[in-house]
Amino acid sequence: MAGCRGSLCCCCRWCCCCGERETRTPEELTILGETQEEEDEILPRKDYESLDYDRCINDPYLEVLETMDNKKGRRYEAVKWMMVFAIGVCTGLVGLFVDFFVHLFSQLKFGVVQTSVEECSQKGCLALSLLELLGFNLTFVFLASLLVLIEPVAAGSGIPEIKCYLNGVKVPGIVRLRTLLCKVFGVLFSVAGGLFVGKEGPMIHSGAVVGAGLPQFQSISLRKIQFNFPYFRSDRDKRDFVSAGAAAGVAAAFGAPIGGTLFSLEEGSSFWNQGLTWKVLFCSMSATFTLNFFRSGIQFGSWGSFQLPGLLNFGEFKCSDSDKKCHLWTAMDLGFFVVMGVIGGLLGATFNCLNKRLAKYRMRNVHPKPKLVRVLESLLVSLVTTVVVFMASMVLGECRQMSSSSQIGNDSFQLQVTSEDVNSSIKTFFCPNETYNDMATLFFNPQESAILQLFHQDGTFSPVTLALFFALYFLLACWTYGTSVPSGLFVPSLLCGAAFGRLVANVLKSYIGLGHIYSGTFALIGAAAFLGGVVRMTISLTVILIESTNEITYGLPIMITLMVAKWTGDFFNKGIYDIHVGLRGVPLLEWETEVEMDKLRASDIMEPNLTYVYPHTRIQSLVSILRTTVHHAFPVVTENRGNEKEFMKGNQLISNNIKFKKSSIVTRAGEQRRRSQSMKSYPSSELRNVCDEHVPEEPAEKEDLLQQMLERRYTPYPNLYPDQSPSEDWTMEERFRPLTFHGLILRSQLVTLLVRGVCYSESQSSASQPRLSYAEMAEDYPRYPDIHDLDLTLLNPRMIVDVTPYMNPSPFTVSPNTHVSQVFNLFRTMGLRHLPVVNAVGEIVGIITRHNLTFEFLHARLRQHYQTI
Repeated sequence: MAGCRGSLCCCCRWCCCCGERETRTPEELTILGETQEEEDEILPRKDYESLDYDRCINDPYLEVLETMDNKKGRRYEAVKWMMVFAIGVCTGLVGLFVDFFVHLFSQLKFGVVQTSVEECSQKGCLALSLLELLGFNLTFVFLASLLVLIEPVAAGSGIPEIKCYLNGVKVPGIVRLRTLLCKVFGVLFSVAGGLFVGKEGPMIHSGAVVGAGLPQFQSISLRKIQFNFPYFRSDRDKRDFVSAGAAAGVAAAFGAPIGGTLFSLEEGSSFWNQGLTWKVLFCSMSATFTLNFFRSGIQFGSWGSFQLPGLLNFGEFKCSDSDKKCHLWTAMDLGFFVVMGVIGGLLGATFNCLNKRLAKYRMRNVHPKPKLVRVLESLLVSLVTTVVVFMASMVLGECRQMSSSSQIGNDSFQLQVTSEDVNSSIKTFFCPNETYNDMATLFFNPQESAILQLFHQDGTFSPVTLALFFALYFLLACWTYGTSVPSGLFVPSLLCGAAFGRLVANVLKSYIGLGHIYSGTFALIGAAAFLGGVVRMTISLTVILIESTNEITYGLPIMITLMVAKWTGDFFNKGIYDIHVGLRGVPLLEWETEVEMDKLRASDIMEPNLTYVYPHTRIQSLVSILRTTVHHAFPVVTENRGNEKEFMKGNQLISNNIKFKKSSIVTRAGEQRRRSQSMKSYPSSELRNVCDEHVPEEPAEKEDLLQQMLERRYTPYPNLYPDQSPSEDWTMEERFRPLTFHGLILRSQLVTLLVRGVCYSESQSSASQPRLSYAEMAEDYPRYPDIHDLDLTLLNPRMIVDVTPYMNPSPFTVSPNTHVSQVFNLFRTMGLRHLPVVNAVGEIVGIITRHNLTFEFLHARLRQHYQTI
């Protein structure tokens, strides 16, 4: 075995042991770049496509604007409000469906197995009870794994993928109807199957899919069902609805509409405005009250009472009336909360470190193998989890004395669940009367019931039981997250942290003698500390927990605990969702760049080797460019030539390109002439003289001063026709010759023009070219035709396409001297996909995409910068 390279090889600075460097994985072979030798990190892949949040202001769009008035604008806004309401209602109904069947299946499973245990505890046939539990769990987990085989994107919680989508990255298949169905039914079976997973994370993904698909009124899975709905046919609108859907998923999961809105803002969306905030909050409210209305009616029979706001309810935290010394928390407790935040951050960093190592192991040894291996791994996890739960409940538990409130249900508990539910969640396996099995009460219950027991059960839990439960649950939850089943991480983290907090409370009460300690508060702070240490969320998680507890006085301790947990965990590694984003190689953009990155400029990070098109280009050239490149946008350019008059005489195509260049260049004299035509009178005689002044045209023989400057810098020019594709035989001067920038056109737009036969012959004027409307250009959204599926026999390769009406003539651009922080802020806040770099004389010198702004790319460029100093 190879020795350690000087120090321990670890995924964080203080855990995991050394091992040999593994060979490159199949996933890494698809990455266009190398891996960092010191940490073997996966670099961002270049095959991910970005979303278009910026509007393309072309002629079809301008035609739509011309027809818009205040009435149509109000109607469009009203339709958008109706859509966000429908998204909220549908997300609430999805949550209701999942909760109903999870409760039904879990009740069936635990009812059968508990009856068997009670009978077999006297007959000595507990092995039969274990087999029954294994039969239920393995069947459910097998069904969940099969659904993930149908749609692999449905695995996991879906939060990393939605975070990428809101950040501007198009993850394939993430918001499809088939993904939603596999996710909903898969999480239903995985939770009912006893795995240590939650349904709250997948609810966020499900809400995002509803938000993406509902306003489209069409699906690739249901091709025959289509409606003529002309609204929201752009990435900009779709991404706003995905933000609303994700927020509605959080609101339905926790009954926290404000927390859901902040989650959507904090965890992904790079572009935000006040109007979007109102719509997202309205959508979250709709989801919360839809779920609350139906759950309260179904469970309590009192329709319209609104007693169950979310899938996970923490109950009301309230001291017993008989205990006068009890306080929810005091100022002295803040010191303990800070220490718990530090420990929670360390535990979260350990969890993330181990899970990252497991994920890399799966990438190397499980994913490349047949898909059946993934199903077998899920079944193995289910088998081990079931055996551990059963054996721990039967063997490791202690019989603890029931308190009076446990038998009848205290007031705070009764506000959320009935006394029947309280009594049924207390397990008395092998314990005499008036006592209960504390380990079985935690393990042999749905996770939500176990959380409520730790938050509100006045009876004591043994410190040994809590420690064993925490250790077993920690390891099994870490192993489970990442398997091929839909799985959330919120509830397992809350339960694990609640056990840690309850353990701290027991130690402080029993061994230090602090009688004023309220165990429920410490359980809640422990849950917040561990969850914060794993996911590293601050603002949204604070509000979610406050809304879930319905206790505003917990705001300060929860906020302090989460901040400390995040700071502690960030010292060692990233949050669990950021880790899985990095493992997928997604080019995610952070909130801002590091300070030292301002040593770089746009010219240092741009891509100067461009593939471009001319305003008028032959079909054969467009097809060649589209088929031989993978770029999603192309600059529209013209060349700077000194002998343009000669070229205009012999070729109509070149003449059209040169005429377009001359007509599109704005000069001060030409702009003054245009304005003077509409000027009637001015009080100043000097201005009237300027208006009346005729600016003579320059003689044809006299060359423009700018042209002379370009000639001196770039000579000689290659005499290449615009219908020729770039050649590998070009010299450096030919490949990087000066090009005047006129706009950007997308690959999808070029393919649409070719499919619809938008072109003209050389003997005709470009005005004879057919015109497409905005609706026709967006008809195939979001899945435009592929150039490789185009039937070339239907096209005349010598025909010419005028792309100028369909390009974006005014995209955002930057100067080559712009600092990287300015480039990054412009790109991220405006949701750009491509950012041309244009010099002082209007020439395009490069282009910047998302991949040029990733953390890894910028650091590589910074190292090169230091080497050249």
